[in-house]
Amino acid sequence: MREAMPVLSPSTGLHEMLALLTSQLHPGANHKEDLVFLREVFSERSLGYLMRIHERLRQYEQQSPTPMLHSAACLAEDVAEELQNGSLEGDEKELLMLLTTPHVKAVLTVHDTVAQKNFDPVLPPLPDDLDDELEEESVKIVRLVKSKEPLGATIRRDDVTGAVVVARIMRGGAADRSGLVHVGDELREVNGNLITHKRPDEISQILSQSQGSITLKIIPAIKEEDKHKESTVYLRALFDYTPFEDKATPCQEAGLPFMRGDILQVVSQDDPTWWQAKRVGDSNLRAGLIPSKHFQQRRLTHKLKSGTSQSPKSSRVQSYDQPCEKASLRRSFRLSRKDRDSSPEVSQSTESGESKFFVYEEVTLYQQKPSVKPRLVVLIGSLGARINELKQRVIAENPHQYGIAVPHTTRPRKSHEKEGVEYHFISKQAFEADIQSNKFIEYGEYKENQYGTSLESVRSVLARNKMCLVDIQPEALKILRTAEFKPYVIFVKPLIPESQHQCSIAKSPTGGDNGHITEEELKEMRHSAEQLELHYGHFVDKVLVKEDPTIACAELRTILELLEREPQWVPVSWVRT
Repeated sequence: MREAMPVLSPSTGLHEMLALLTSQLHPGANHKEDLVFLREVFSERSLGYLMRIHERLRQYEQQSPTPMLHSAACLAEDVAEELQNGSLEGDEKELLMLLTTPHVKAVLTVHDTVAQKNFDPVLPPLPDDLDDELEEESVKIVRLVKSKEPLGATIRRDDVTGAVVVARIMRGGAADRSGLVHVGDELREVNGNLITHKRPDEISQILSQSQGSITLKIIPAIKEEDKHKESTVYLRALFDYTPFEDKATPCQEAGLPFMRGDILQVVSQDDPTWWQAKRVGDSNLRAGLIPSKHFQQRRLTHKLKSGTSQSPKSSRVQSYDQPCEKASLRRSFRLSRKDRDSSPEVSQSTESGESKFFVYEEVTLYQQKPSVKPRLVVLIGSLGARINELKQRVIAENPHQYGIAVPHTTRPRKSHEKEGVEYHFISKQAFEADIQSNKFIEYGEYKENQYGTSLESVRSVLARNKMCLVDIQPEALKILRTAEFKPYVIFVKPLIPESQHQCSIAKSPTGGDNGHITEEELKEMRHSAEQLELHYGHFVDKVLVKEDPTIACAELRTILELLEREPQWVPVSWVRT
């Protein structure tokens, strides 16, 4: 037998009725597909929410929440006057005292003010003089509340129809948060002013200068609902960008300025030329426009071909340390692979003859795990940084946690030296064979002896679960920037005084800086730092300004400790392998 329908009382809510109806839908043999469809529709959570909202609105209408009277203050004055004219008992005296209290009078006055206002939502009326061409079209009146922030939308004129349409909605902006304006909507009026014959820049100026409430007359775009989701793509910027200096940007006010090294979250790549992004750590929720990777590479290539922009040439960073055996051989290091002579910011394609500029690098957060080998720490420095001394001091303070890659050499072993401690001592034939096998990160010759740092010596330190610290020429970064080593690069930069006089004043007896620094040497130090930052700054994770050796050593220890504890941004290729 068919189960009887439940009896519904007049007080049964719509959502309750929907639940009862759903429970009665038992698919039979004849109408199984139809009943399954109805069951799925009636069981939809969003439909249940709509029913609840409908019930609340009906309750609001039935209750008609209106004040009992609009003049409570006047009534209180009348009652107080009557009480003052007669003999008063205990309760009457207390009532009179309350009615004449300033606080009670103020409350009743506020009550009357609120009671006389109408709080029902007021929608702007549709204009009576709609154009004939709009009679068959859906017209939407949108009222937005705008503060000092931009509206968060850009407009353009359609090439075919000439209509002013919404070109893009900036994620997180006022227009996006309202949910009332969409890409492709045709804009007809702004605050009652017809804008069909105005230029887009004039309309943008009207919108940017408007404050408070903005009323827009819009013809909605006929297209599927935008179902975009925020992207989880994060990019490290490899160049500086200032929107107000970019004439190509569709809206300078909507642009997002950033510096090289900033982490950007790209929330929309719908436009192949202009992406929408936010700076990680920025409190501003509204996205801004940035040039897309392809567009930025294309125009930089065009500038290079037209001669308006010169490709940065590779330059050897000068010596890094004061004269000693290792510092002197550092000056003579020459890298083995031919492709290391190209600049890291632009590489030439021999097949196409075009240049490929590196403008963004996709990154992700990486947390060092105890079960995984530590990350390699790479120290690079400009002239005068003395990074070998800094590295040795940190390792000497904690040799169980930090280690160095023992270099190889062809010179004879001295009596006090031990194999594998100061150096790995090998023959010239073995050294040449290792060069041919690309086993060295970098190598060079000093006083007719070969010296080099091998990849295997780095692996040996990491295999002992020690953090390996290496100081190298920055050109060698291209060998080490792999998923195997995941290098954390620290740029040690000496504090360079403005003049020779300031340098003399700043000298400390315990600072370790002996000798006189000339103006020419100061100039070379500045140039060295500028060149390193220009060509390799986008590889740097941290800049350590070295003024005092002791303070710099403490700062380096802090950086290394944070590296183990806190997640860091690394290229996605290092993680997704």
